[in-house]
Amino acid sequence: MTRLRELGARIDARQARIGVMGLGYVGLPLAVEFAKAGFPVTGFELDGEKVRAIMESRSYIEDVAQSDVAALRERGALRATTDFGELAGCDVVNVCVPTPLTKTKDPDISFMASAVEDIRKRLRAGQLVILGSTTYPGTTHELFLPLLEASGLRVGEDFALAFAPERIDPANKRFRVREVPKVVGGETPLCTQLAVKVFEPVFDHVVPVSSSQAAEMVKLLENTFRAINIGLANEVALMCDKLGLDVWEVIEAAATKPYGYMKFLPGPGLGGHCIPIDPTYLSWKMKALNFPARFIELATEINTQMPAHVVRRIGDILNEDRLAVNGARILMLGVAYKANVSDMRESPAIEIAELLLQKGANLDYHDPHVAELGVGDHTLKSVELSDEALAAADLVIIVTDHDAVDYARVVSRAQRVFDTRNATRALKQGREKIRKL
Repeated sequence: MTRLRELGARIDARQARIGVMGLGYVGLPLAVEFAKAGFPVTGFELDGEKVRAIMESRSYIEDVAQSDVAALRERGALRATTDFGELAGCDVVNVCVPTPLTKTKDPDISFMASAVEDIRKRLRAGQLVILGSTTYPGTTHELFLPLLEASGLRVGEDFALAFAPERIDPANKRFRVREVPKVVGGETPLCTQLAVKVFEPVFDHVVPVSSSQAAEMVKLLENTFRAINIGLANEVALMCDKLGLDVWEVIEAAATKPYGYMKFLPGPGLGGHCIPIDPTYLSWKMKALNFPARFIELATEINTQMPAHVVRRIGDILNEDRLAVNGARILMLGVAYKANVSDMRESPAIEIAELLLQKGANLDYHDPHVAELGVGDHTLKSVELSDEALAAADLVIIVTDHDAVDYARVVSRAQRVFDTRNATRALKQGREKIRKL
């Protein structure tokens, strides 16, 4: 325990060496914030191109300013490597690797397990390991703690272990990384204390909870809440379609109530790493305990059918003018999973594009953030959003509402527009061309 007390002193003095495993949308922003706070930081990444970018003072994440990376590199506060042997020299190791789903929709913690195994091989007394990748409740305590203790070291005595879920929202300009409170749950009170201590210089507010399981559940609750309410908004959109109502008008009017209502918006489907995946982690865990997570399963069913609903609506819109999807020239605007990012993880645009191609559509897309899109055996490249491309399309569908697109120009040049994001809500001209979700 003396070595852990020494670690606390090193953290207080900003001398603790911080390691961040995985330099993606979560890991790189975290590494930069640690370095800004005065800690020496090493990022560990299998992708040599990302390592090269950091070492050359370049950022590949929209939310991380290149000037920040350059400044941190210049003063030697931030570096990156593919050599995981250097984990032995880190006092604190943060695990920020992907936790996707398998093809059968089961949790895939293989990346996380591999990272923990890399740590176990180099684990020494006086280290703090913090898992941040989303997972099901019990992963840290039931799976990874025994793996680390197989080294012969004991948690709370020789090393510390905690779970602190990532809460990053890409492209969110209102809440920056450090402004979002950091939840922390350790395996022992000392583990929690050390994890809180290391995050306090980085985040404006740190929220300790009683255990790693509680911290794991916090993250799942947050995104399950969002997924279920988005599922409700999507189901209301389907209802309004049947009733001939404008769902956007209904939602905006309901949102004027100052209490008892929180606005969630429908869309063409869920995307990103968190909302489509996290509820499934919780549902999977509860199935193992013979407890059906009925709200989660119903919301998942509704949300996952939205891309197919979008394609059916495309057929209906074209049919109004006696056109068919087969052979129609369709231009998709935006394919990233959300506005103003390049992140394609779980983007509904991929399934929409696949269904349209299967139906024989001549499909193009424009996205200022995504240069290339893989759809099954097809590879599409973003086209210029020219007046000619807009006019030539039988239908322009807005899948992702990037700010860089001039939607007034889109509507004025296009023959027909299907707006799944309500991006055209403020337009006065050309409304007769627009169809909504």
